[in-house]
Amino acid sequence: MALKLMYITNNPDIACIAEAAGVDRIFIDMEYIGKSARQGGMDTVQSRHTVDDVRKIRKAVSKARVMVRINPLHKGSAEYGSSKEEIDAVIEAGADLVMLPYFTTVREIEDFVMLVDGRAKALELVDQILEVPGIDEIHVGINDLSLDLHKKFMFELLTDGTVEELCHKFKKKGIPYGFGGIGRIGKGDLPAENIIREHYRLGSTCAILSRSFCNANDYSDLEEIRHLFNEGVKEIRNLEKECELHAMYFQENEKNTAEKVHEILEKK
Repeated sequence: MALKLMYITNNPDIACIAEAAGVDRIFIDMEYIGKSARQGGMDTVQSRHTVDDVRKIRKAVSKARVMVRINPLHKGSAEYGSSKEEIDAVIEAGADLVMLPYFTTVREIEDFVMLVDGRAKALELVDQILEVPGIDEIHVGINDLSLDLHKKFMFELLTDGTVEELCHKFKKKGIPYGFGGIGRIGKGDLPAENIIREHYRLGSTCAILSRSFCNANDYSDLEEIRHLFNEGVKEIRNLEKECELHAMYFQENEKNTAEKVHEILEKK
């Protein structure tokens, strides 16, 4: 199964380009409360998108689903409304999926699911959390998690067993999951192809197209952005075909081995 690709933008023109290139979800990022303090000094994306952006993107796309990352659960203040008001507003504006970032307790998940109340699918952390009914999908935020675990490089989590252990728990519960982001094939300190192969090995179903895939702020020409998306998504899908072939090989072997073991046991 091909990865569901997600791209962060509040620009309707770029959303349409991404959708046409095969991006599955347009990601509106409204998270900002506490983010600067949590990720202090890091060169991370802080989009400050709004409910109005959700409306604009909803009108612009037809096939891609609209996903909205809200703020961590919070009470209303003089500066901003409560989580309930925020969730109600993004769903009314057309969000198909709502993501809760950076939570630390089971109670937060329970409250979040209750506030969404089945009106949109709920995304994102483990053991007791997985017992909460109403979680539709989970996305592991590699950046925040690596900060919490004091890692020097966020993709250390792919090699120290952290992401693998989480994925096994999600898989056991039958909840779809994904993690982190990917850039262009052949680019970056850790090339996207290495990360994509890990997605397939771990049974992931979705990934965010990171800023390094296409930082739209670096381009004024929409045709250049269109070319980058068309070529970039095509390269990812071609690599996925290779991954699918190898995945099928091991799946068939697993099935064949299980059948043979069953036959042997029946003879004993």
